[in-house]
Amino acid sequence: MISSLRRALLVAGLLLSAAVSAQTSEANIKKVLQNRLGAESQVESVTKTPYSGLYEVKVGSEVIYTDAEAKYVFIGRILETETSRDLTQARLDELNKIKFSDLPLDLATKTVKGSGKRVIAVFEDPNCGYCKRFRKTLNEMKDITVYTYFYPVLGEDSVKKAKNLWCAADRAKAWDEWMIEGKQPPQAPGSCSAAAIDKVVELGKKHGVRGTPTVFFADGTRVPGALGAKDLEAKLATVK
Repeated sequence: MISSLRRALLVAGLLLSAAVSAQTSEANIKKVLQNRLGAESQVESVTKTPYSGLYEVKVGSEVIYTDAEAKYVFIGRILETETSRDLTQARLDELNKIKFSDLPLDLATKTVKGSGKRVIAVFEDPNCGYCKRFRKTLNEMKDITVYTYFYPVLGEDSVKKAKNLWCAADRAKAWDEWMIEGKQPPQAPGSCSAAAIDKVVELGKKHGVRGTPTVFFADGTRVPGALGAKDLEAKLATVK
């Protein structure tokens, strides 16, 4: 008969063995997939899921799935049939979270509407049509503080406009006038340094901002794309 102590040690040993095995398996999958995907796609992590032996693979800011031998790759969404909950999106939201308080707000242009109690940060390109549409939505919102990062990723003209807008006497006004009304920003004076724009580009790359607009909420979650007023209100209502 096995004593209670031996039984406890045996169970602990089995659990430890299983944990080591899982870690080894995940490390092997990561190594195999990285070799097959090549240097252009960085495999950041591999985690076993409760979904029929699948492994979650984080590649950049995206999630794909593979089997235990990394022979197959599954690209798509996993939905919970009972609730229709998008489990893949839930994981992406968690994995791509940032610490909002770590954002360098001095690199952003601040706009306060009403009480300003609801806070977001948004990365926008001055030549982005979806950004202009989203800017119109923001202009209609109430009780919100918006930190706008001028994020010129659509070419040299975007860079030029972003720097001219950054050097405007009233950045927030100049940005809105350009994005909403199409009013050209004044030429930046030679004495104005727009080095902040380069820093914003680096910031966006650091946080995996690949498209504009990209919105960050106070809880650190992000939403890519131009949200409509109804969807933005719904998202803000969930942020603590």
